[in-house]
Amino acid sequence: MERQFDLVVVGTGVTSAVASRCREAGWTVAVIDSRPFGGTCALRGCVPKKILVGAAEAVQAARDLGGQGVRAEGVTLAWPELMRFKRSMVDPTPERVEQAWAKIGVEPFHGRARFVGPTTLAIGEDRLVGRRILLAAGAKPAPLPFVGAGRLTTSEEFLNLDRLPSRLVFVGGGYISFEFAHVAARAGAEVTILHRATRPLEAFDPDMVDLLVKRTRELGIRVELDTEVRGIDAAAGGVVVRGWQNGGERRFEADLAVHGAGRAPDIDDLDLDVAGIKRDTRGIIVNQFLQSVSNPAVYAGGDAAANGPKLTPKADQDVLVLTANLLQGNHRSPNYEGIASAVFTVPPLASSGLSDAAARTRGLRFRTNRQDTSGWFNTRRVGETVSGFKVLIEEETDRVLGAHLLGPHADEVINLFAVAIRLGLRADALKETLYAYPTYGADIRFML
Repeated sequence: MERQFDLVVVGTGVTSAVASRCREAGWTVAVIDSRPFGGTCALRGCVPKKILVGAAEAVQAARDLGGQGVRAEGVTLAWPELMRFKRSMVDPTPERVEQAWAKIGVEPFHGRARFVGPTTLAIGEDRLVGRRILLAAGAKPAPLPFVGAGRLTTSEEFLNLDRLPSRLVFVGGGYISFEFAHVAARAGAEVTILHRATRPLEAFDPDMVDLLVKRTRELGIRVELDTEVRGIDAAAGGVVVRGWQNGGERRFEADLAVHGAGRAPDIDDLDLDVAGIKRDTRGIIVNQFLQSVSNPAVYAGGDAAANGPKLTPKADQDVLVLTANLLQGNHRSPNYEGIASAVFTVPPLASSGLSDAAARTRGLRFRTNRQDTSGWFNTRRVGETVSGFKVLIEEETDRVLGAHLLGPHADEVINLFAVAIRLGLRADALKETLYAYPTYGADIRFML
């Protein structure tokens, strides 16, 4: 059956909030998802991950202060109980999302969609014709070229393990591998991270990454760099990951190998060519208004679009831009200046603004403040042993250009820097701010 809508949205994650706003403006709206409603962040990414990280933080906090006024004997991460807690928070999400949309008249469709015309999507026996189409389908684990890649456990599957295996290998040195490795290690697992390049977490400051790798290894996690995975074989009770390192093969035995080698937009089976929609490996190619460069009826945002960083705050910004352009005509472009990101290890790694290399590429003159802060009060008082910062400040204007942090609550402190960078605040203004003391935020004064 053919149905007509003002807007058809593919995907139900963060960017799909556009559906609610257009419906509230009087548009007829349909949303499509082949998976439970809610999207990656709420169901398979940020939210469940942070629940696990919260438990790991609690365990580590007790251990770090063991013998310093805290009796930490027996403090451990109980995996089955943690899974029950995680599910109690995450599992109600799909029904809650669908009910919220139904209440305002957004029509839900469950199933895998594909284009059968420039603005027509087929889903089962239905044909949904949209005056506008929004592609917000999120991301999936990136395909990997080696033999046995299908034996890898996905990040979603890891987040739903009823039992944590004793030996884990994470393939790839990105944020998924480091975050999950830090959780698994606190639960008592033997953990190895394999990364093909010299430096993991390539989107983050190399000096802060070096500190994090140091701390990661102190926890007993093996971080094997310059190790290219060439195959995964089945073995009794588990797998063997074959890697190439220093000119020879190395074999890593594990009960489970986890895919942490990046993600790709989940748009491969939408038959985009039928609708004349251009894409590249990063996603739908869009103009400054998040509109397809080849099909003006189609827009894209979040991980489905080729522009910008693949982060939840990026998707939030896209919602504002897409809503404005759909309802009022193309006039607004996204601004990702100062976007903050974090790796939720324990301690966390965080970044906002420009790196050294990016600042030099722009031809900016800047000074760099950098320090290992493992001896600072706010690190020592919680028993942490590794922390540091790097802050870039423009010489001519005194504006903060970039901030890179590692240490307790770096994932929160980075937001103060993000405000400063986005608003163009001067370093002296941050120094003169009257912070609560002693807090992690108050330490900003000594980083500038």
